[in-house]
Amino acid sequence: MTLPVIGAALTNAELAAYQDWILEKDRDLELQSFVNGSVLDGDWSALADDVKRLLAGYKGRMGIHGPFWGFTIATSDALVREVVQKRLGQGLDVCAAVGASHMVVHSPFTTWDYNNLNGRVGARDNLFARVHEVMDPIVKRAEVLGVTLVMENIEDINPEDRKELCQSFGSQALQLSIDTGHAHYAHGSTGAPPVDYYVRSAAEMLAHVHLQDADGHADRHWQIGQGNILWPSVFAAIAALEVKPRLILELEDKAGIPGSMAYLEAKGLGQ
Repeated sequence: MTLPVIGAALTNAELAAYQDWILEKDRDLELQSFVNGSVLDGDWSALADDVKRLLAGYKGRMGIHGPFWGFTIATSDALVREVVQKRLGQGLDVCAAVGASHMVVHSPFTTWDYNNLNGRVGARDNLFARVHEVMDPIVKRAEVLGVTLVMENIEDINPEDRKELCQSFGSQALQLSIDTGHAHYAHGSTGAPPVDYYVRSAAEMLAHVHLQDADGHADRHWQIGQGNILWPSVFAAIAALEVKPRLILELEDKAGIPGSMAYLEAKGLGQ
């Protein structure tokens, strides 16, 4: 069996440091220099040009982490909705400029939602409607650009909620993302299922995975092997899928990339 090739989430400066490693196997790549509003509101053309220079000859799957600070895609405020759509639209502008084919957006589901959405008549439908008001034009533009929006779990306890929400758009341009550390936090702290259950729930809608280790208490973004996620079960669930999601190390300390790869290689999980 051929082991899956692992990539990473990197800023431009970090990409320069790991350029050879990314290019050697056309590893999956996620650009993380475009998440802040201060960048998106300025002239980011030099950053985009730098990406194209660093990735000369690259034939892998590359995307960006979309903006997310300070907002939810389930906002009920019409003025805030305009801001959210502007920010996500700016993210798609970046995708068009650098040739990115995925953009991460954050799930709207909270711990509060898990305990309350089914206890109030119409609450779930209302949340879905609010998300559609924000995301419908964003999804339509992603379709035109050939970009896949991937919705990442944040506080999600029931992975089926996010899946149902994405399915409600009926678009190939909106798929699922799993962050292993977020799922493990939810498992350890809020009663969610283990990480491999998230993978099986996402099934053929799983287009993207953030790989990070954690302890089940918080969102650690540790080097793989430094936490207590049961990695063999996670990679077995991924291997059972017909789709081949983008597999991206998202570490707080990028110096942990070599150690993470050494761990995954030693366990026969990735290359």
